[in-house]
Amino acid sequence: MDRKHSLDKLPQDIRSLIYLVRDTAAKKNISAYLVGGFVRDLLLGVENLDLDIVAESDAIGLAGEFARRIGAAEVVRHKRFGTATVRIRPGFKVDTFAAPKPRGKPTPLSINHERSRRIDFSTARKEFYPAPARLPEVSPGNLRDDLFRRDFTINAMAVSIARDSFGRLVDFFGGKADLEQKKIRILHDLSFRDDPTRILRAVRFEQRYNFRIEPGTLRRLKEAVKLKALFDAGPHRLRGELILSLKERSPLKGIKRLSGLAGLQFISPGLKFPAGAQELMRAIAKEIAWFKERYPRRRELDSWLVYCLGLLDPLSLRAVAGVCAKFAFRRGEEKRILDYKKINHKFAADLRKYRQRPSRIFALLEPLAYEVTIAVKAKYRDRPIQEAIADFFEIYNGICIAVGGDDLCRLGLSPGPAYRKIFSKVLSAKLDGRIKSKEEELSLIRQLVKEEQGDV
Repeated sequence: MDRKHSLDKLPQDIRSLIYLVRDTAAKKNISAYLVGGFVRDLLLGVENLDLDIVAESDAIGLAGEFARRIGAAEVVRHKRFGTATVRIRPGFKVDTFAAPKPRGKPTPLSINHERSRRIDFSTARKEFYPAPARLPEVSPGNLRDDLFRRDFTINAMAVSIARDSFGRLVDFFGGKADLEQKKIRILHDLSFRDDPTRILRAVRFEQRYNFRIEPGTLRRLKEAVKLKALFDAGPHRLRGELILSLKERSPLKGIKRLSGLAGLQFISPGLKFPAGAQELMRAIAKEIAWFKERYPRRRELDSWLVYCLGLLDPLSLRAVAGVCAKFAFRRGEEKRILDYKKINHKFAADLRKYRQRPSRIFALLEPLAYEVTIAVKAKYRDRPIQEAIADFFEIYNGICIAVGGDDLCRLGLSPGPAYRKIFSKVLSAKLDGRIKSKEEELSLIRQLVKEEQGDV
């Protein structure tokens, strides 16, 4: 393995975990390897902190012993598949030894990790697809079998972490050469038929690294598209790949390429990606950047969801509801998607009309999630709406009143629906600048309480 890509160039906290896996595997006499995207990015010099370990026997036992030695870790075991995930809590400590230098002794390491970590362990296995797009049947295998079941050559490499071959690259299928030549290549001709979601992954990796899908692979991809393979794939698997595509640094490139190669009808029958939708996605990228720069301490945006709103924008509300049902989005995700789709020109007209009425802007935007508001800002580019949303984030969002329920109780008003109505009126007055101090809030409340009691 080229020294500039060797494991000893990794951050010290990651190396310490790898060394502990190595030591644990040696103790249990298990051959263990780093595999997949970690190895790909190691060779590319791209940071990737997600460790994926393949063991040629008893990965679950290896994961359990590793977690025991860490102490501050939880193990989730999947016996049916021979896999386990170790979730390591922040603040854990690793005592182990670095790989020895030539003619030297191992260097002791004692590291306190501030970040939580997740490490996936799997026992090497073979896969057989009983029918196109079906889940595979698995059986025990060796390292070569395990690498051959993967999607592309660039993801089918391994790095040994055994003591006697620490850092040695295992490359049965020419993945390193394809990395150097910037190619996306499948491992066998039925790859896209077996797992159609690889179509999305091929595009994602091609666009992320500025590679190209090599001619033979592109031909097989188009054959699978012609056979409507994506329509046979499980919706939950498509959802996962679609979300990963939207989480890319530049999702517009990938969606545009995917639309050109495979269309987007597998998401919804009428979905296309016209110039207007592409322009909206560009505007969304700018607005996400604007929000992150201006408000770094606010809740982090689910950026992929904002891009999803742009992607689904050409569809009707009914069609979008169908997409949410088909892909079983989580309740909070579905709500944000449908909230955005319900926004119409009347909503936009109200934002324009009431831009001088902070309380009205607040009433329109406060119920919406940040993701929805950012998508609205991207879609409606006229100045009044831009200013209204900017003022909302800068001034109105999160504003609150100083009085509370105890103040209403002391004024003789029993708890009930009237509380919310009174607080809403006080907040509106504060937003519009008609009251400023707590004393003024209390004065207004006294007046409103009298009105309520008078109604009674």
